Amino acid sequence: ALLSYLLVPFAPSTSPSSNMTSFLSAGKVVIILNGRHAGSKAVIVQSNDKGSETRKFPHAVVVGVSKAPGKITRAVARNPKKAANRMRVKPFIKTINYSHVMPTRYQFKVDFKDIITPESLSKATRAETKKKVRAVFQEKYKTDKDKWFFTRLRF
Repeated sequence: ALLSYLLVPFAPSTSPSSNMTSFLSAGKVVIILNGRHAGSKAVIVQSNDKGSETRKFPHAVVVGVSKAPGKITRAVARNPKKAANRMRVKPFIKTINYSHVMPTRYQFKVDFKDIITPESLSKATRAETKKKVRAVFQEKYKTDKDKWFFTRLRF
């Protein structure tokens, strides 16, 4: 009588992940945990919670800062060519598993949907896409918006 609850089969329940909304949505700033860009900040452009035909795991297309802009000193500021070179941002574009990113509480208010499409991620057009992303990042950096995104993580 005491163990009778073990004999009753459990009713199938809905999984909690099926009715929860994903907090890893477009515009969310994440930190890459594994791989070449480990420790880099990135922004989610597209998220795929269910997986796709080619990638059976939940993943996201991210755009991040591979090399942050350098510090502009007084001596560098006198030379506009050197200052422009120091202000250069090197971006990366990557499709990454959700388990390899750590979300932050921050949002990045730039829409990359028109720049990054499935066609733009092919090897032939990836260089052009990176140039467009670099232009957006540098414009955002020059306007002093979200400067924290372009600073290096210290760890």
